[in-house]
Amino acid sequence: MSDSEEWLPPGDAAEQGHALLANDPLEHDVRVREFFGDRFDVVNEFAMLLAVEGERRGLLGPREYDRLWERHILNSAAVVPFLGTGVVADVGSGAGLPGVVIAAMRPEQQVYLVEPMERRAVWLRDVTRALGLEHVEVVRGRAEEVGIVADVVTARAVAAVDKLVKWCAPLLADGGSMALLKGRSAADEVQRAKYALRKARIEAEVVQARTIEGIEPTTVVRLVHATSSPA
Repeated sequence: MSDSEEWLPPGDAAEQGHALLANDPLEHDVRVREFFGDRFDVVNEFAMLLAVEGERRGLLGPREYDRLWERHILNSAAVVPFLGTGVVADVGSGAGLPGVVIAAMRPEQQVYLVEPMERRAVWLRDVTRALGLEHVEVVRGRAEEVGIVADVVTARAVAAVDKLVKWCAPLLADGGSMALLKGRSAADEVQRAKYALRKARIEAEVVQARTIEGIEPTTVVRLVHATSSPA
């Protein structure tokens, strides 16, 4: 496997990306630009590269292009307010969601993209290099094996809460937390994980995180160490 694949650099990808996202109602919505502010250009370059490369590299299905901004980019961006200012590790980063979006929005923070699959790790290296995200390190391996330390761990569409607690707790610095992107069944998932959470002395909070008006909120499960011994 080569270290990178033949693909279009950001400038050349823009035209193709815009064409692929022509049916996405948010593709030219000024509110998206306003939401990302001075980081919009970097986030937009990532969206274009993901559009051009997504299906070919097995990162996106063909039905994802009509809602890429809402379902993937803004959905990922919703977790940013829960990250604090320390080191971030995105576990199972895959297409770079939310990890590359986080890195694009937070150039001042160290971000680790943890991904066990070689092909996806190659993509992550390619795209972060193309975007000039020098504060990002791609780490190939499983969360429980990579040996890095982070102040906050994120994950999106990776596994159930109880498994993520088991896999990701070793990555957390003292006082660290997790911010997990989940779906509508998040509360039920937290309930099913109650014994794993109690054993790890972790408290869970389910939060609805909003981005722009009219877009469905993103469900974020925040996990923090309990302040007192479990009952």
